[in-house]
Amino acid sequence: MPSEPIFRVSNHHVAGCGRPPAVDGDSPGLYHGYFENRYGEQMLLVYDREKGEGVLWCGDAGWEQPYRVVDGRPDGLIMSPEEGTWFDACVRAVRS
Repeated sequence: MPSEPIFRVSNHHVAGCGRPPAVDGDSPGLYHGYFENRYGEQMLLVYDREKGEGVLWCGDAGWEQPYRVVDGRPDGLIMSPEEGTWFDACVRAVRS
């Protein structure tokens, strides 16, 4: 039986930030997290629980530059305190 999406959001970044990722939220074993701050800057996390690694996209850093996430930290991305709080909550959810 087909189902309706439970969450859908548009890209809020300018074209210069690149094309945002298209993510299949129905893939088994993957955690999906979304963040948007008060300025409309968006982040998307896809984390593979079994492999213990994931990918983080950050619109204001350029959608086409994914950041590898290993051991609960994104490689090469400096986050604001608000982004870090969201990300840490995602990591706790993945590990629980």
